[in-house]
Amino acid sequence: MKTTISTILLAATFILSTPAVFKAQANTTHTASSTTDTSIRPFHINIPQSQLDELKRRISETRFPDKETVKDASQGIQLAQLKELVTYWGNDYDWRKVENKLNALPQFVTKIDGIDIQFIHVRSKESNAMPVILTHGWPGSPLEFIDAIGPLTDPVKYGGKASDAFDVIIPAIPGYGFSEIPAELGWNPDRVARAWDVLMKRLGYKKYVSEGGDHGSVVSDALAKQAPSGLLGIHLTMPATIPAELVKPINAGDPAPSGLSPSEAQAYNAMSTFFGRNAAYGGMMVTRPQTTGYLLSDSPGALAAFLYEKIAEWSESNLHPENVIGRDAILDDITLYWLTNTGASSSRFYWENNKNNFSADAQKTKDIKVPVAISVFPHEIYQAPESWSKRAYPTLYYYHKAPKGGHFAAWEQPQVFTEELRAAFKDLRKKL
Repeated sequence: MKTTISTILLAATFILSTPAVFKAQANTTHTASSTTDTSIRPFHINIPQSQLDELKRRISETRFPDKETVKDASQGIQLAQLKELVTYWGNDYDWRKVENKLNALPQFVTKIDGIDIQFIHVRSKESNAMPVILTHGWPGSPLEFIDAIGPLTDPVKYGGKASDAFDVIIPAIPGYGFSEIPAELGWNPDRVARAWDVLMKRLGYKKYVSEGGDHGSVVSDALAKQAPSGLLGIHLTMPATIPAELVKPINAGDPAPSGLSPSEAQAYNAMSTFFGRNAAYGGMMVTRPQTTGYLLSDSPGALAAFLYEKIAEWSESNLHPENVIGRDAILDDITLYWLTNTGASSSRFYWENNKNNFSADAQKTKDIKVPVAISVFPHEIYQAPESWSKRAYPTLYYYHKAPKGGHFAAWEQPQVFTEELRAAFKDLRKKL
């Protein structure tokens, strides 16, 4: 059956003490504590060596398929490329490096709406820093933003002004990373957005801004529609701008209609290609997340292939993301999914978010009343035209085309990403 917009979503357990320590038994969910607990507890990662040894053993026993029958990546990630990544993963990669890097950051966990939310919270040394909550997507994680923390919180050190400073909050969506895996239905983008507002208020922030790409854009849109007190504005790198009248022709794979501007035609064709050729992963997760989860939970090779293909395809890297993000950083992300056993739970977020993430009507963007900023990165899944963006978001006040970067903007180009946030939120600082 042909993949269509209407059917594709575009979208660990730990034992706590003081400080909290991650003791993953990765095939179980968290034990819920009282929903009235509003404490914020320190969080520390300490993966048992036995789990890392088990991962190495499984990698060493990977059974690869035969070689693709084409000379490009049209059948999926090529055998030689994945073999090289997996071989390095099993022989040379060291999880402890990123574990130590994360443990050097202020990490916390707090219970919101019955779920333990794990997050990083780095305060700037600068006075009047703007609080920003950064939301990741799939196949990313909070690790996408790690290299942007320095430029955002310490702008003087990274070519900015003290007045550019942010306080940075990076939570993991429930079912991702070290946040709790939901055991019930209902953890959709709207519910996550409500939790994010609770988190920001619990941290003592009366005013803040929200930023996101991929799922993070959907969550930021949801937050903006809710418009809680104190939300000053949102910044998106994957906005929902496709006009209603173009959804069906894109869905049908029809040629771009006449009358579109060059940028609109380019966006139309990019979306048509995406849904027609590259969105099978979303169809699997939005319709059969549990079945997908069996593969991702049992086979490191399957997990690596499933995530790495999209990292390669969506980054501005000519299908070699190691040259932009770095091989170890990519494996940090893949290993995080493995150790927390979140292949199924992260897929279920697609099931929960059963809407077209690129459709302005599906995302009800015209209901947004708070200021909206959009940065368009040149290798995003599609480059949202300014005309569509203005139509989709009546409160759009900032639109800019970034010079380089792809779907994983902060991961690929942390300095460019930082500069976009500085510019996008500059005028909103007056409301702090």
